[in-house]
Amino acid sequence: MRYTGGWLYDQVAAGWEVVVLVPGNADIRPLEILGATTVDLESALECSPHGPMPDTVAVATDLYEADARIRQGLLETLAKHPTTITMWGEGVPSELDSRFGSTQHRLSRAARVFKAHALQAATNSRVDVGFTESFRTDGVGSMPATGTLTSIR
Repeated sequence: MRYTGGWLYDQVAAGWEVVVLVPGNADIRPLEILGATTVDLESALECSPHGPMPDTVAVATDLYEADARIRQGLLETLAKHPTTITMWGEGVPSELDSRFGSTQHRLSRAARVFKAHALQAATNSRVDVGFTESFRTDGVGSMPATGTLTSIR
């Protein structure tokens, strides 16, 4: 959330359906503050995909590198669907590096406030929130005015 909380909030405020896949023991209150819907990560990984693919998939690079199921799902998504992939964290895995470029999202004033409240709920301390969040994205899919964003935490 510290890397993407404001961006997630801005997507919700713009009318996107934002679904965040989280471990079963995760505190979902901060994500609820941002307006995101949460789904258990293990349940989502065990199910075969139903319905349309999300317009955007966002994933932390450390999760991509640590979990073969996430890595395989992301690579399959890149190969088969016109979905924008967004990653955050330290670097981009070498097999994806040539496809990804850096981008920044300027947070709305409301996003900064909601992100600060969400971070405070997560850490029990006041957190200063910057004006931008930085990501790496492949930019393949077009970003419609609204859509579905799935984030893997």
